[in-house]
Amino acid sequence: MDQYACQWRLNCVAVAREQGAQEQLAYSGFAYGDPISHTIPSGGKMTKQAIIVVDIQNDYFPGGKWILDGADAAADNARQVIDAARSNGDLVVHIRHETLAKDAPFFVPHTEGAQLHPKAANLPHERVIVKHYMNPYRETDLRQILEENGIQDVVVVGNMSHMCIDAVTRASDDFGYKATVIHDACATHDLEFNGVKVPAVQVHAAFMAALSFGYAQVVSTTAFLSPERQRAA
Repeated sequence: MDQYACQWRLNCVAVAREQGAQEQLAYSGFAYGDPISHTIPSGGKMTKQAIIVVDIQNDYFPGGKWILDGADAAADNARQVIDAARSNGDLVVHIRHETLAKDAPFFVPHTEGAQLHPKAANLPHERVIVKHYMNPYRETDLRQILEENGIQDVVVVGNMSHMCIDAVTRASDDFGYKATVIHDACATHDLEFNGVKVPAVQVHAAFMAALSFGYAQVVSTTAFLSPERQRAA
């Protein structure tokens, strides 16, 4: 078990103890990362900001079925953002994709590859939304959760830059949320179209540039977590 998995389990225990809910430990998703409890820890003051953690799942990492370029580094940055959100009292919502097609190349239901990676796994009280489409709002209760918690700003981290990150950011803006994308907490892979091969770094840059033009603020992890920005928020 790596240091992130160990720390995650310790965090789960600490949260459950603080809530006086030891029974959550039996249902906190240790095997696959999904929680049963979706309540906010008692006594916690929530902000108007939510962190949407998109598809940081095992299949995207070395040893998985659909490896992304820089997945580990992006997940490390996402973890920093998630930890800061927990400290600030931000809502943290995890998105987990399952592909229902019989010939699915990755994210097959009930496989280890479709589960959340330990670097960015949920705590017992944090909601995990399972989606089947690129847009996490489609046929899920993501928007309902945000509305119920009075969310005005959403911060996006995760995968893939050119697919679900693009989709959730544009949809968030369309729904009236102020969107921020942490660009170095997202990852993608090489693409090819009509005989033209596009390296992952260029794919990522093109989609971040497009989002920053009119859909979201696109900033680095360091900039987002800077004391100056946190005070302004």
